[in-house]
Amino acid sequence: MTTYLLAGGGTAGHVNPLLAVADGLRARDPQARALVLGTSEGLEARLVPERGYDLLIVDKVPFPRRPNGAALAFPRRFARAVGQVRRHIRTHGVDAVVGFGGYAAAPAYVAARREKVPFVVHEANAKPGLANVLGARSAASVGVAFEGTPLRRGEVVGMPLRREIVELDRAAVRAEAAEFFGLDASRPTLLVFGGSLGAVRLNDAFAGAWRDVLDAGWQLIHVTGERSELADPGVAGYAQRRYVDRMDLAFAMADLIVSRSGAATVSEISALGIPAVYVPYAVGNGEQSLNARSAVAAGAARLIPDAEFTADRVRTEIVPLLRDDAALARMRDAASHAGTRRGTENVIALIDRALAVGVR
Repeated sequence: MTTYLLAGGGTAGHVNPLLAVADGLRARDPQARALVLGTSEGLEARLVPERGYDLLIVDKVPFPRRPNGAALAFPRRFARAVGQVRRHIRTHGVDAVVGFGGYAAAPAYVAARREKVPFVVHEANAKPGLANVLGARSAASVGVAFEGTPLRRGEVVGMPLRREIVELDRAAVRAEAAEFFGLDASRPTLLVFGGSLGAVRLNDAFAGAWRDVLDAGWQLIHVTGERSELADPGVAGYAQRRYVDRMDLAFAMADLIVSRSGAATVSEISALGIPAVYVPYAVGNGEQSLNARSAVAAGAARLIPDAEFTADRVRTEIVPLLRDDAALARMRDAASHAGTRRGTENVIALIDRALAVGVR
C-alpha cells in the first residue's frame, strides 16, 4: 500500500487541485492512502474532512516580508513546522510528498528531503509562489499549469480539475442547462462571472451594456456574486444570478465567456475549449494577467485591462465580437487546443516517476 502526503492549502487555488489529485489517486488504487497536510485555519480545514480525507496539521508560518519581530522568530517557528511534518511522515509511513503551494508546502518540502522521501511540486499560477520556487530546486519532479511559468525544471502538465468539469459533455447537457437558467438552448449565450464574490468592475460594465448584448442576438448569464446589489431587470434572455452552484451548466450554455483570470478559471475554460475575454484582477503581483497569457497567445482568448473595462468597452469590443462569426470560430478552434482535461493524470504520472526514481 502506497501512502501519499499532499501538502497545500489556504485558498481554493491550492486546495482544489490537491483534492482532485487525491481523488485520482484513490480512484486508481482504493488501497492507497492519501493524507492531506494543511493548517488549522485555511480553507482545507473544512474542505478536506468534507471530502473524506484525513487532515494532518502543521503550524502556519508565513515567510517574513520585512525585518521585524516575526522575522526574528521565523527560523525557530519554521524549524518547529518542519519537525511536525517529519513526525507525520514517520508516523504514517509516507512514501511520497506532493506540494501545491501555500503555508503547508514549504515545511513539507524540507521535511521530505530530510526524511529522504521523494517529493513533487505542482504550481497552479503562471507566477510561482515562494514555497514552490524553493521546493522546485530539489524536487524529484515539477509540474506547472501554464506554459512559460518560470519554475526550475517545470513541465507543463495542466491543472488538476474538478470531476464535473473533466467529465462535462457540454452538448449533451445544453438543454438541461437552458432549462436551469430559463434560456433558449438554440441561441448563443454570453457567460459573465467574477468568481464566488463577483467582480464589481464586471458588474458595473454589464449593468450599462446588457441591453447591447441582447440586441446583438445573444442571451446573457450574469453571475454577479453573493454580495452584489445589482438590480435584475427581469427581462427575457438575461439570467442574472447572485450565485450558481451548477457552474457546469453555466459552462454548458456558454459560447463566449467574460471573466477574471484566476488560475483555476483559465484552466477550466481552456479545458472545455470555450473562447474567452479575460479581465485580470488588478491586485497582487500581476498573476492573473500572466495566467491568461498562454490562452491569449494561442488565439483562444482576448484580454482587457481592469481599468479599461467599462460599458463602453463592452459595446466597442465585446458586442462586435458577438456579431463576428468568423472571429468566434477562430477562437473556438484555438480554444479546443489550448487546455487539457488530463491535469490530474499528468500530476499522478509525475508522482509515479518520482517514486520509481526515488531520492537523488
